[in-house]
Amino acid sequence: MEVIDIPQLLKAPERKREIALDGLIPGLETLTPIRGTLVVRHGGNFLEVLVEAETIVTLSCDRCLQNYNHRLAIKNSELIWLEAINPDLQSLPQEREVALEELSEALPPDGQFASEQWLYEQFSLAFPFRRLCGDDCGGAAKTFSGDENQIDSRWNSLASLKSKLAENQE
Repeated sequence: MEVIDIPQLLKAPERKREIALDGLIPGLETLTPIRGTLVVRHGGNFLEVLVEAETIVTLSCDRCLQNYNHRLAIKNSELIWLEAINPDLQSLPQEREVALEELSEALPPDGQFASEQWLYEQFSLAFPFRRLCGDDCGGAAKTFSGDENQIDSRWNSLASLKSKLAENQE
């Protein structure tokens, strides 16, 4: 993916750049390439970023731990303000109260927009919080059959050690 130079975007037709997506993003493990469209438009003091894209990822079910394929589709838009960023970050306090209107993305007007990083973030946010392979997933299969009081065979060594200790104490 390409990095978009913000000043060059002003010279583009209609002050926008449309990118056809058909590839992979490093760090984002997908089964299929990301396909879709990314549009970045310069609005004077902001960038308007629109994306409509999809891919398929492999997830692990939270209930049964089986892997399953999941279609990730995003259709997002975001405004990124163009403003000079204070280069003296050392003078800022470590903790400060931030007003709600200050919670926005900002880039320098003479900087660049990293489309690949932005897409990575959008897809990362689109992953489902609760990962279930299906509505009818019953969870991990119970492999134990028989008497509920029966000892699991994996504990036999411990049971024999326990009985030997009991014999030695008598």
